[in-house]
Amino acid sequence: MVPGWFTEAGDGREFRLLGTRCGACSTVHFPREDAYCRNPACAGGELAEVPLSRRGRVWSYTAGRYRPPAPYVSGPEWEPYTVVAVELEAERMVVLGQAVPGVTVADLSVGTEVDVVPGTLSEDAETVWTTWYWRPVEEER
Repeated sequence: MVPGWFTEAGDGREFRLLGTRCGACSTVHFPREDAYCRNPACAGGELAEVPLSRRGRVWSYTAGRYRPPAPYVSGPEWEPYTVVAVELEAERMVVLGQAVPGVTVADLSVGTEVDVVPGTLSEDAETVWTTWYWRPVEEER
């Protein structure tokens, strides 16, 4: 995936998406913005990296039932996946991503609480391409 969009913590417990916050208007950007504030009402340009919330709630979701075209990497083992739009708790912004493998639209509903977790998009003999997934939070019993 894109370098600088998330932390590289090995165990996953500290895995976070990384955005940027404008020093002038406090707008948070994801994907990160390093050149200028994307808020059209702001002329600010001082942007600082910030870790985003690990947790949010499903805002919308759908099934991806087609093989994406290049440059998406998909081998012969490609399977349908679930796309999830998640509203982050603190930032009140929506971030799109895939659900962890095995989670289908039948497992989700609007408002379901989810965590961001690291995952493997693809790998070969030399490289593992890491991405982020949304995982439903287990309800505490």
